[in-house]
Amino acid sequence: MTSDNMSLRRAKRYPQSKKLTYGFTYLALLIFLAIIALSSTAILQLGIIIQRRDAEDELLAIGIEFRNALISYAAVSPAGYATAPPDLQDLVKDMRFAIPKRHLRKVYIDTITGKQGWGIVMTTDKKGILGIHSLSERHPIKIANFPQELRGFENKTSYSNWVFSAYGLPIVSPHVDLP
Repeated sequence: MTSDNMSLRRAKRYPQSKKLTYGFTYLALLIFLAIIALSSTAILQLGIIIQRRDAEDELLAIGIEFRNALISYAAVSPAGYATAPPDLQDLVKDMRFAIPKRHLRKVYIDTITGKQGWGIVMTTDKKGILGIHSLSERHPIKIANFPQELRGFENKTSYSNWVFSAYGLPIVSPHVDLP
């Protein structure tokens, strides 16, 4: 066999092997794209959970601010005045004094629902606000390891069961909703 015959044989085989290479490359590309699609979906789901956990942490921080504002309102109440505000705006601007007092910077939005409305817990005489809660019925991610003042939130089944209230005042119902 001469070298010309060998190179002729190689030339004849080369197009076939190249076609096989293209087939394997195409298959590898499809598998690679499938892996990218699956990992993108997983990352997107993880991002949603992280975003919800951040909103939950922010809800806890805002709830503690409301709770502290309700306690502050009750603590500085002059004799003869109610110890619970009739409206959430009274926590922002307490007009019972010559110089209005601020117990809360602003009425925050509910970070879980994204709306301004809160569930309101009224005192037994229904003239004052004892606490607030989210209107969301979604199941919380966090169900344990709360700060001491929020230990009652453990094992709650929805955000609406997380009631941020001033202690020591009677509660009527945690589900009196006001806009």
